[in-house]
Amino acid sequence: MPEIDFWFSIGSTYSFLTIMRLDDWCSERDATVHWRPFNVRTVMSVQQNVPFAGKPVKSAYMWRDIERRAAKYHIHASLPAPYPISDLPLANQVALLGMSEGWGQTFVQSLYRVWFEDGVEAGSDAALSEALHRCQQDPRLVLARARSPDTVSALEAETDTATELGVFGAPSFVVRGEVFWGDDRLDDAFSWARVGHVV
Repeated sequence: MPEIDFWFSIGSTYSFLTIMRLDDWCSERDATVHWRPFNVRTVMSVQQNVPFAGKPVKSAYMWRDIERRAAKYHIHASLPAPYPISDLPLANQVALLGMSEGWGQTFVQSLYRVWFEDGVEAGSDAALSEALHRCQQDPRLVLARARSPDTVSALEAETDTATELGVFGAPSFVVRGEVFWGDDRLDDAFSWARVGHVV
């Protein structure tokens, strides 16, 4: 069965729902998912897509929708969380670095807990440092490496790849060139990976 690419961006509120349930979801289905951080702001800017910030009615719906879905998945959240986040690129550069070294998933899950449970804005040094501590990484060293030109370029390259695949938002799942956008499309992506169509 082909691997599912999970394209996410720290800063995406709906990615929280996938990130916090994905390990159990994969275990239950014996599925493999490849975590791919990218800069969703770059993609949305190119498409002139304005997110929820500054849209009170739409924002209120978003938080209530996430609250309902979190309850469905038995995920704890204290909402609304601080939004938008200040340094989305840096947060995702840290995640990308972690993915290459084996601690990326733990970092991302920890950072979303700091953001959605503790109410600390995910792009802040405080949130990033706390999440790194929780996965036994030295914040000073990791943040310096995450800000390096090589890591900045690596995130830009991943963002370019996402765009070339047709990814336009987060979370998205890509299987055999098919894009499934939204946390609620994870099962459709799995179906496509398993049998080549949506069941």
